[in-house]
Amino acid sequence: MRTSISNPPPPPSSSTVAPSRAAERASIHREKLTRFLKDEASAKGFDVCRVTLPGSIPLAGGRLTTFLADGHHGTMEWMAETAERRASPEALWSDVRSVVMFGMNYGPDEDPRTLQGKPDKGHISVYARNRDYHDIIKGRLKEVATRFAARAGEDVKVFVDTAPVMEKPLAEQAGLGWQGKHTNLVSREFGSWLFLGSLFTTADLLIDAPERDRCGSCRACLDACPTNAFPAPYRIDARRCISYLTIEHKGPIAPEFRPLIGNRIYGCDDCLSACPWNKFAQAASEMKLQPRDDLREPDLIFLLGLDDSTFRTIFSGSPVKRIGRDRFMRNLLIAAGNSADRSLIPLCLERLGDQAPQVRAMAVWALSRLMTEMEFASVRSRSVDEDDGDVLDEWARASS
Repeated sequence: MRTSISNPPPPPSSSTVAPSRAAERASIHREKLTRFLKDEASAKGFDVCRVTLPGSIPLAGGRLTTFLADGHHGTMEWMAETAERRASPEALWSDVRSVVMFGMNYGPDEDPRTLQGKPDKGHISVYARNRDYHDIIKGRLKEVATRFAARAGEDVKVFVDTAPVMEKPLAEQAGLGWQGKHTNLVSREFGSWLFLGSLFTTADLLIDAPERDRCGSCRACLDACPTNAFPAPYRIDARRCISYLTIEHKGPIAPEFRPLIGNRIYGCDDCLSACPWNKFAQAASEMKLQPRDDLREPDLIFLLGLDDSTFRTIFSGSPVKRIGRDRFMRNLLIAAGNSADRSLIPLCLERLGDQAPQVRAMAVWALSRLMTEMEFASVRSRSVDEDDGDVLDEWARASS
């Protein structure tokens, strides 16, 4: 029997060895850079840091288009104005090769919803009970970015919520968590309580695996919403959202939403708090994100007496300051009207003479809820000197 023996392959030439070694060196460099970046993130207080590709969210632009077409952004026109750049990281910066997502835990030490049982107190959203997270996270990100850029020799850009970046879809693709049915990010380790920041870079980094949706059949977040702001799972109508109404929305709040707002004077945590994944959450370790004692459950009677100067002093460095005293006072008067606390009547009466029409309008509403019909009739004469249409409408509704 004759057997055939194949000729052995020729030894690799230098032209094939060089690319192999170059690729190996590039891989090692990429791994070291990625590890360096994540170590820096941890050192600066970030609880999680992962990497994704800039092209990892191809469906996000279409979903944003639908959201805008449905008018679910309300008066947040900046979302429509930046929609094209917001649709993909490459549209924002064409040179980006890796997107790094950072998460910092701001978990509360108790269920925020317990405060709803204290109508004489004001409910400020968990994230706003201390320093403005934009300042904290952006400062830390800049420190990480500076050291990383020096090590990598690459360009970087950092963003924290103020640029047209779709942080939540990118965070999902990077593996920080997944967008739940309430459209917010949910983490297996931190529940609903993660602040997000991003770093765009021209560096080629190791990519992390995305997280998968773990909501299953649960709809706790949807059912918890006081104003039914979710027309369907994974969709939100901001025009019905208490966070939008108390923070972003200017002018009077529609009458049908006021009783549902309760004592929420800045934001709402209900859909976040209701998520079962919070059983794994932990309280924030960053001191600047832990609640100030005076903002845990502030007295409405104290807050209603604030003038502009005192408001600015108390909320210096807080996200609350950004909405201004007038909008905040509008929210307080809605809470007062929902409180059934007659001790607030004198302060509400004072607000009938406020310079801001939206404050006067909500003072009328609050008094119509707190006073007896006879008592309210005795103050209707105050409407004679009113010249603002919204306030006059409020008097007319309250008097009908």
